[in-house]
Amino acid sequence: MTGADLLILALLGGILGLDTVSFPQAMLSRPIVSATLAGALVGAPAAGLLAGATLELFAVETLPFGASRYPEWGSASVIGGFLYASSTAFDAGRLATAVLAALAVAWVGGWSMVQVRRLNASLARDRHEAVASGARNTVVGLQVAGLAADFVRGTILTAAGLLAFHPLQGEVLERFGSGPALSRAVVAGVAGAVSLGAVYKLFHAVPGFRWEFLVGLAAGLSLVALA
Repeated sequence: MTGADLLILALLGGILGLDTVSFPQAMLSRPIVSATLAGALVGAPAAGLLAGATLELFAVETLPFGASRYPEWGSASVIGGFLYASSTAFDAGRLATAVLAALAVAWVGGWSMVQVRRLNASLARDRHEAVASGARNTVVGLQVAGLAADFVRGTILTAAGLLAFHPLQGEVLERFGSGPALSRAVVAGVAGAVSLGAVYKLFHAVPGFRWEFLVGLAAGLSLVALA
């Protein structure tokens, strides 16, 4: 990983981390998008897509409502996509290590979003009188400061995750004992179990979800058959 790769991926992580909550909330931070973009930056979009699809199975369990704490998948999936797409020398363990790194960063990212919220709340309290009076410059300034803080958070988180997990992944893969098929099967099994749990809850909580699920499943199988 070169310095240029680190910078570009860190900025991508900052932008996608910003999309998670702050702006523009356009679903770009979903793992299947984030990881694919990271893989494309290193010339392996298909590998990034595979990592993103796997992480998406974990992410469907997350329901980001209000101020609750939840994993931050945008920045984390950039790391997962890059780690899987860039470690072409090893097949066994690539997906497992990439997914584990992304899950760890997603958890830390959830904590970091809480800290940014606390910072935003502190800035707003310090300007309570101006906000209460409707001072435009104060309100706009708080919004810009919140966006900037969230972007910096995602950028630093991505850079730190890459610097920590890229060399660690190399050390682990050199000593990885399981075969490629077994390691991928374990990851797929765990991810599938998590996603099935989420789907089961939706079947019982969302009216009409069963039909939507069947339509989506049919559309997906059709695309696979055409491919």
